[in-house]
Amino acid sequence: MQIRKSFGAALALLVMLGVQGCSSTNYSNTAQGKKNSNATEVSDTTLSMENIYQNNYFKSERSPYFRWLDDGSGYTILEPRTSTPEGASGDGAAGQSVHEDANEGSIEGNDIVFYKVDGTGRKVLVTFEELIPEGNSAPIAIDDYIWSNDGKWALIYTNSRKVWRSRSRGDYFLLNLEDKSLRQLGPESVLEAWAAKAANDDAEDQADEARLMFAKFSPDSSKVAYVFRNNIYYQNINEATSQQKAGLSKNVIALTKDGNDIIINGNFDWVYEEELAIRDGFRWSPDSQKIGYWQLDTSGVKDFIMINNTDSLYPTLTKFPYPKAGEMNSAVRVGVVHLDNQNTQWLALEGDNRDRYIPRINWANGNELLVQDVNRPQQLNRLWLFNLEKNEFEQVYTDGDEAFIGWYYEAEFINGGNDFLWHSEKDGWRHLYRVSKDGKTEIDLTPGDFDVISTLAFNEDKNVVYFMASPENQGQRYLYRASLDGSSKPERVTPREFDGNNRYTMSKDTSNAMHSHSDFTTPTTSRTINVADHSTIKVLTENLELKEKLSNANLPNHEFVQVSAQDGTVLDAYIMTPKNLDKNKKYPTIFYVYGEPAGSTVQDSYGGAGFLLRSLLVQEGFIVVSVDNRGTRSPKGRDWRKSIYKKIGGITVQDQADALDELASRYAFIDTARIGVYGHSGGGSSTLNMLFKHGDKFHAGVAIAPVPDIALYDTIYQERYSGNPNTDPESYFNTSSVNFVEGFVGKLLLIHGTGDDNVHYQGSERLINELVKHNKPFEFMAYPNRAHGIRAGKNTLIHRQSMLVEFFKRHLEVNK
Repeated sequence: MQIRKSFGAALALLVMLGVQGCSSTNYSNTAQGKKNSNATEVSDTTLSMENIYQNNYFKSERSPYFRWLDDGSGYTILEPRTSTPEGASGDGAAGQSVHEDANEGSIEGNDIVFYKVDGTGRKVLVTFEELIPEGNSAPIAIDDYIWSNDGKWALIYTNSRKVWRSRSRGDYFLLNLEDKSLRQLGPESVLEAWAAKAANDDAEDQADEARLMFAKFSPDSSKVAYVFRNNIYYQNINEATSQQKAGLSKNVIALTKDGNDIIINGNFDWVYEEELAIRDGFRWSPDSQKIGYWQLDTSGVKDFIMINNTDSLYPTLTKFPYPKAGEMNSAVRVGVVHLDNQNTQWLALEGDNRDRYIPRINWANGNELLVQDVNRPQQLNRLWLFNLEKNEFEQVYTDGDEAFIGWYYEAEFINGGNDFLWHSEKDGWRHLYRVSKDGKTEIDLTPGDFDVISTLAFNEDKNVVYFMASPENQGQRYLYRASLDGSSKPERVTPREFDGNNRYTMSKDTSNAMHSHSDFTTPTTSRTINVADHSTIKVLTENLELKEKLSNANLPNHEFVQVSAQDGTVLDAYIMTPKNLDKNKKYPTIFYVYGEPAGSTVQDSYGGAGFLLRSLLVQEGFIVVSVDNRGTRSPKGRDWRKSIYKKIGGITVQDQADALDELASRYAFIDTARIGVYGHSGGGSSTLNMLFKHGDKFHAGVAIAPVPDIALYDTIYQERYSGNPNTDPESYFNTSSVNFVEGFVGKLLLIHGTGDDNVHYQGSERLINELVKHNKPFEFMAYPNRAHGIRAGKNTLIHRQSMLVEFFKRHLEVNK
């Protein structure tokens, strides 16, 4: 049976054999099921800033993070535990759980624990005592873990460090599940760095501390490969164990040797990671004898420089290659390195490697690699099949769009590598196709006027593929299934009782899943289910305490509505109004906006703190509205998403203005003389364009981390939607709010973090110059060294959101 992303089958068998005779444990009684004991207990149920952002009063109970066993028979989770070593004073005997206030000498860590699907059969697979490295007194923190396919090894990721948005570099330890031996992976310098840190925890970071990335087992479980300082290495597992017992690391084999600050092997530069949603840059072959990998050459790509003025006596600089729109990209190519001789076969594609993107690669079998080759305008995707034995490649499939390709998906191989699953919008909707390896035959598996939002899993033995869709309501999400051979029409699996937003984490054999559900005002509940009939097996989280608090918090009413743009395009929206709405009164109204292709705001899902902030605004006397203009990431078809090509900042904000006109005509209580708008990132950009281009309608706005001049943003994102500034200057001029400052007549609060590696503070500085040039008064807040989210640092978030609320109260005259 071939199952999507199958691994750990042997572990499943090992666990099930070990579980026989284990005592039954109710999941809700475990540490994962307990309430958050760190939340400050307060009796006040009002939606104050303190309750939302400071004391975690409205904090949601999270669904447990777990790993399914391959056969769906159970899952593993991390459970925190505190133990008191034998001989130390404490509340419990050696190895037993004790309270968090245990006396000095106790040790804290996380065990890896198995449960059956129904929450019974608890069995500890890895105790944290087994994760104490030699020379250390405490266990390593588990940032992530994976099992080998043969079920004999656990690979533990620890000491992780942030690389832009993700914590993708750290240290790796290999645990033998049979003899419980624990060994660290990496070259000698990495091991020495760990030992030095263990000897003196207060010492400065060592040069090679936390430097490994993306470690993973080979399919045959005999090796582990990883990236170290932009080169790919591997170690034979058994040799790794025996060699390190002897204090050696001679089994560390470098597969690439040219990696440095310019040449990147098995990893990516900033723009690839951010805009192509890809971080791990190498793929094991199914026969475990080869590795396909990306190589990027960043020479010639200009550096962006960020200044840190606050963390030391003198300023420090952070430099990284960042290709702005129209500028030089890194050169990219794909190679396959053979483990037996460490030689690389390169896929020598014609054309300039700086004017192409390679967003995905996939092995068809042990000898053939499929490579997606996208041109720089992102309008054409050519699929090349690279045959290693013949050292030849041929183009087997093409896909594209006259506007742009909006997203990139894996080509999932099935039928022994003779067919692959493919997402395409070629018929006007995003559908899932089954395509033969040579590209000559294809079957639409999901026909109909609806979009496949994402594909979750497939099982060839059951002839089934599962995916997310919502044909009738763009703001909701449901599980669907279809046949892998196209013999049956898609059918909805999620029952009608779960109207709203649904998410699924499926077992590899598609038999069971963790199902999470929420709607606009209802926090998430989660459960394990039998996928075939969607029957509940075990309720995991219900958020009962939070639901009780919300029921007493005087939440506003809300309504999902549809309005029309001038040309008749239907736009989805919601409106939030107070419980005691006086329809004879005029209310100031605030638009919450995003407006760009990367997201959607009109979703029937619980929005957490953001939802509570908007609810607080309503309690303060405002109406809150949000509208998805055309082009936002909604399952409304290809034409909806591509209609904004080279028109962002124009047609998108015109849709917002048209929506305001229709809503004001429908709801007389909206005061068109007091209209505000706010948004973050792309929403900040939309806010500026709405204020500057439609100042007769929008009177006050808060723009957070905006892009006032899109020529300052990166190549992949901005050229995808706006063309190239060298050939499409009009598109860039019309989209950039910095060019329309002269028409600004309202009130503006501009907010930006100076450490924003994504949307650079540079853009807000340019906007400030233009506002000053035109003598336009405005308010401004810079947060030193904060990144794009502007969240880090004590009280940053409550400070920022309080400024937003007070700004609107002052300038929209809420008490008028």
